[in-house]
Amino acid sequence: MSQIQLSQSLGAHMQLNHSSHISLSPYILHKPFTFMIKLQQLLSLHLQFNLQKMEKTANSTTSLLRTKSDQLVETIAAALGAMKSPASSGDAAADSSSNLSRISSRRLTAASPGRNTHIRKSRSAQLKFDVDDLSGGAALSRASSASLGFSFSGFASFTVPADDFADSKPFSDDEIAENLEAGRLKKRLQSEPTMPIYLKFTDVTYKVILKGMTSTVEKDILYGINGSVAPGEVLALMGPSGSGKTSLLSLLGGRVREPAHGGSITYNDQPYSKSLKCRIGFVTQDDVLFPHLTVRETLTYAARLRLPKSLTKEEKDKRASDVIYELGLESCQDTMIGGSFVRGVSGGERKRVCIGNEIIINPSLLFLDEPTSGLDSTTALRIVDTLHDIAEAGKTVVTTIHQPSSRLFHKFDKLILLGKGSLLYFGKVSEAMVYFSSIGCSPLIAMNPAEFMLDLANGNITDISVPSELEDRVQIGDSTTETKSGKPAPAVVHEYLVEAYEARVDESEKKKLKNPTPVDDEIKTKLCSAKREWGASWFEQYSILFCRGLKERRHDYFSWLRVTQVLATAAILGLLWWQSGSNNPKELQDQAGLLFFIAVFWGFFPVFTAIFTFPQERAMLSKERAADMYRLSAYFVARTTSDLPLDLILPILFLVVVYFLAGLRMNACSFFLTVVTVFLCIIAAQGLGLAIGATLMDLKRATTLASVTVMTFMLAGGYFVKNVPVFISWLRYLSFNYHTYKLLLKVQYEHISDTINGVRIDNGCKEVGALLAMVIGYRLLAYLSLRRMKLQPGA
Repeated sequence: MSQIQLSQSLGAHMQLNHSSHISLSPYILHKPFTFMIKLQQLLSLHLQFNLQKMEKTANSTTSLLRTKSDQLVETIAAALGAMKSPASSGDAAADSSSNLSRISSRRLTAASPGRNTHIRKSRSAQLKFDVDDLSGGAALSRASSASLGFSFSGFASFTVPADDFADSKPFSDDEIAENLEAGRLKKRLQSEPTMPIYLKFTDVTYKVILKGMTSTVEKDILYGINGSVAPGEVLALMGPSGSGKTSLLSLLGGRVREPAHGGSITYNDQPYSKSLKCRIGFVTQDDVLFPHLTVRETLTYAARLRLPKSLTKEEKDKRASDVIYELGLESCQDTMIGGSFVRGVSGGERKRVCIGNEIIINPSLLFLDEPTSGLDSTTALRIVDTLHDIAEAGKTVVTTIHQPSSRLFHKFDKLILLGKGSLLYFGKVSEAMVYFSSIGCSPLIAMNPAEFMLDLANGNITDISVPSELEDRVQIGDSTTETKSGKPAPAVVHEYLVEAYEARVDESEKKKLKNPTPVDDEIKTKLCSAKREWGASWFEQYSILFCRGLKERRHDYFSWLRVTQVLATAAILGLLWWQSGSNNPKELQDQAGLLFFIAVFWGFFPVFTAIFTFPQERAMLSKERAADMYRLSAYFVARTTSDLPLDLILPILFLVVVYFLAGLRMNACSFFLTVVTVFLCIIAAQGLGLAIGATLMDLKRATTLASVTVMTFMLAGGYFVKNVPVFISWLRYLSFNYHTYKLLLKVQYEHISDTINGVRIDNGCKEVGALLAMVIGYRLLAYLSLRRMKLQPGA
């Protein structure tokens, strides 16, 4: 077929007339690379069209030695040969046609190491070329002439710069631009140097102590687990529920402080130390995140707290942005995380945010507890692909997995199979099925390898062949070793699998673990001698946590329910005590009741709000303290002081309504002192709630204790009982209601009488001092209780 005929046939397929050629000329001149991709697509489509046509008429044209389709293949091969090296120009047409399909599926990457470009694989189907293949303008001109029968002077001798190449868009898909940008950031982030850490563990055992009402029982969780994982590998811990996966992961990640475990766990042949915290990332099974923060805010605060002091604030924020693009979260970066009652991001996006919280510090070791639980297979595969990308950057990844799909299972490098705390297999994933076949266990039907191994670990041998050795163990009539179907009992299957592994593999693996780690002594020394360093100073930690607390809790404080509650109560009080002010002491008893109710209301309300603070944030506090994100003192001060601005707004709205409706003392000084008195009462009551919550860390017990305490303080407040017995009169001095009531009486009626409703009005210094002592004392008790709080395993 001549070039004119090829041009005509392509013109019929492309509907390429003279006018469209004129309109395409600037596009071809300015974006020749994109044009060649479009051209290659059309050539491939035309080739397929002619091949299908020739197949239909194959019977009638068998005598022809060369068909028109063959000529077209040769023509296209010649065009591609012109773009390749001269050595390849003489290849046969059949080879060139196979090269065409290979080139169409080749990934677009820069060949030379100097080019800092990396194009992520697009979800759209694309035809892609190598940069070196398109760097010669003459080759492009010959290719276009050979295929379409016309040439363009714009192709004379152009080259594709690296920047233009990275910014080029083969398609006008908006998603492609995001993938291109994410790819560049991904490569730059993962190319950062990290200290390689080889993790080894030998004969790891673990037991927990169960405390009952009358006795204490020890329960064994793990029995002699061995294994290892190197940088660049992903180790999967798999097993049924209750097999000890999370316990083993917590031990390896240094999240279990109790000395109730045995064996050896080493990091580059060195034991665990606190300096390793800054090199370990740990993603818990539960997504512990603040629901009212956005994705960007969550990762930005984590970067500012965890990254080294040597980085500036702008550099830390930029690292957070890099992680957002690396994990593909750019489309939801300004969306709230969400929770049980707050609409937010999806489950897969939430899990990627948790992973981003950990990889933002560029860890050497990354532990993940069931990162794919609750996700669909496609989202789970995307998460595992992310873990592989992380491992390829020289990091060591260990994850638990419950029941992966078959394609997910083969993504892992190494596997540990656990059953009832015992090791059933450790080795490469690719060799797992071979091992179980060697001990006589193989599936009778086509089955997911992970499902097959989990059935074995559970002792379920339905549709699984078992060796004769195992069948011989079943004694006729013995119900403990035989099931109703005549198959071995799960306990017998488990015992056989443990013995088989110990006999065939265990000793050889232990010998391998004794070999020294291939790491320089300098790196080992650096790992041990590294000092524990905070990512920010105490004041920086305080300011970051203060801002985070304000953003997170402003939604709760200013919810329409709470605002309505406060304003409705204020309106009712104002109407009940409508203009009840008077200069006669005998007529002020009713208004004194209003002042006492104000003292009780703003003592009761903050206590039951503050009780929930630390029990609800315990999971977050445990997680962030385990990662050494901040000092406990910085968190505590920021947590308590960030509530103060929010605590002041609602009381002011309340008093503005009540004060003027009830006709209290009308001058600015009295109003200001009333606000200060109520504010002192609030922060004192809040301190009591914090102390109760931090001490008990149980909402039921804390609520019960707070109810009794607040009721006692109210009764001892000096309004209901005037003559309190001497042996219990000391209770009133512990009551913030009593001191607040006396101060309110002084502010309103000191110009009228020294005694109101049986309460003597003093100068108020004792009451102020008592409230300040409560503010500090209760908070100190809460802080000491938090210091004694044990971190939850796996937090």
